[in-house]
Amino acid sequence: MAKVSSSPRKSKRKSIQKRKKKSVYRVGNWSAYNESLKQRGSLTFWFDEKVIKNWNYQGPSQQGAQYVYSDLAIQTGLIFRKLFNLPLRQTEGFLESLIQLLKVSLKVPDYSTFCRRNKTLTIDLPTRKTNDPVYVVIDSTGIKVYGEGEWKVRIHGWSKHRTWRKLHLAVDEKTGEILAATLTPNSISDAHEVEPLLSQIKRPITAIAADGAYDQWRVYDTLEHPPNQETPIQPIIPPQHNAKIKQHGNSKEPPLPRDEAIRMIRKVGRPKWKEQSHYHRRSIAETAMARYKGINGSTLSARTLDRQSVEALLGCVLLNAFNALGKPESFKVDLDS
Repeated sequence: MAKVSSSPRKSKRKSIQKRKKKSVYRVGNWSAYNESLKQRGSLTFWFDEKVIKNWNYQGPSQQGAQYVYSDLAIQTGLIFRKLFNLPLRQTEGFLESLIQLLKVSLKVPDYSTFCRRNKTLTIDLPTRKTNDPVYVVIDSTGIKVYGEGEWKVRIHGWSKHRTWRKLHLAVDEKTGEILAATLTPNSISDAHEVEPLLSQIKRPITAIAADGAYDQWRVYDTLEHPPNQETPIQPIIPPQHNAKIKQHGNSKEPPLPRDEAIRMIRKVGRPKWKEQSHYHRRSIAETAMARYKGINGSTLSARTLDRQSVEALLGCVLLNAFNALGKPESFKVDLDS
């Protein structure tokens, strides 16, 4: 029986793949990065004089019972809880033993105080103090609140539906630092959170890269008139495959960025457009999601949305703190095929 030859298109694709060089990424600062990884597990604690001085509440008086502990004290305990995955009572005991070892004369909030104050705590993400323009990548991921594990569902089926939250992150493309974060129910669309994320970023933003879920006119309108700056932000968002040009090329109005992306895709193709626009740098956001779940886990222990938001933001605080200790500096190496 005669063999059927492959199509010219397939043979051409195979020849192109053979000509392409294989490449890998290597870490150039392995020694420094190795030390930073060790520091992440270090149990060397100390209380800064600023923390000791501001441990007790010093704000204005309020109606009813007055606060005893400052937000800094509550946040310190909740960070230890998130870092070591402790329940509230064990968090109280951990802080008491730590303060005794350090011989510091501070009282520790009880577990009920941690629970109450967790609801209204304001979290500021620690970021680098700079005013340099930033290229931001955004994305979202699901965080499980409660529900059966995969093994139980596979063997016995589910008895109650899983409940999820969506964690939205805005990440610095150059450093991998989390610049802004929000937590919403899973019914909220990704495009809805673009403006809340941008309102948290005080640095000038040059461009934003996001996947096709953000290809909505409300996103383009927000980037045209961003909340914290006067100049528009360049969108690097792939239009839908059936996208059509909204504004005719002969119009006297300035061209729309989405229309320009559609024209470029029609001219050079979608893969080439992604390469020319550096769209693939958007994967930095997915890397941040993987780092978040790898360090903080993929579940939330709090039961209400406001407390879950604080818990998720504390996870971002830890991630930025680890990032400040050191990160790998990789470089591309081409290998002969």
